[in-house]
Amino acid sequence: MQRSCYQLFMTVHRRSLFTAPLGDVLRELRGARGVSQLELALRCEISPRHLSFVETGKSQPSREIIERIGEELELSLRERNGLHLAAGYAPRYRETPLDAPELTIIREAIEATLGQQLPYPAFVADRHWNIVMANAGMATLMQALRPEGLAHDNVLRQLFDPTDLRPFVVNWEEVAGDLLRHFRYDVMRSPFDAEGRALLDEVLAYPDIPTHWRRLDLSDAPLPMLRTVFALPEGQLSFLSTIAQFGTAWDLTVQEVRVEAMHPTDDFTRDWFQAR
Repeated sequence: MQRSCYQLFMTVHRRSLFTAPLGDVLRELRGARGVSQLELALRCEISPRHLSFVETGKSQPSREIIERIGEELELSLRERNGLHLAAGYAPRYRETPLDAPELTIIREAIEATLGQQLPYPAFVADRHWNIVMANAGMATLMQALRPEGLAHDNVLRQLFDPTDLRPFVVNWEEVAGDLLRHFRYDVMRSPFDAEGRALLDEVLAYPDIPTHWRRLDLSDAPLPMLRTVFALPEGQLSFLSTIAQFGTAWDLTVQEVRVEAMHPTDDFTRDWFQAR
């Protein structure tokens, strides 16, 4: 029986990207993207025989071929670093803290985006949806929903945990389901992301999760925009959210950061924020 892409990458996903043989890493990354060995060889302008030897450990690829494979498979910079490590080379791309002087211009651009969204909410999250920055509009919204403070600083945990934001989201299944599709898609494309897999397992273990969410549906693509409705005693706040990322990056932090802006969709929501 032919195995799915999900089953293929699950066969070796418990091993670290830094310790698994290069051939296993390449096969898993190809499988997660549905690319055959022949197709990848043609894209990289190398012989199928040479790529076969690389995957079986009979040949050592150059750094240039490793980078070409990363480009053709559209790997993230983190995955490309892992590919270099698996091949015995040093990582090519750095991971700089967002508050480091080298990323001042990036941080200023993000802060300007958060500021322009005021008085409405906006926040910045990393690749695992940990909130790293937020504007005053977001703080106002969270204070109104949970004056006692949030239980988590991770968006997935906030939405899935019934003791956190989940009870306040009117269209919870729509919002949580779409966020799950976004995150599962990221995990699918990064088979060796142990932290991401652990977080996915954690959120799916929360109570009253629809059973079908635990099954993978490769045709169930995430939406580019999402409508979220929060319940307050005085009424409902309705938003349409958009997510932006830096298109070209040479640093892991810059590539993985995402900015979500929440745009009001009705007069009540606009008036509620403008009155504060």
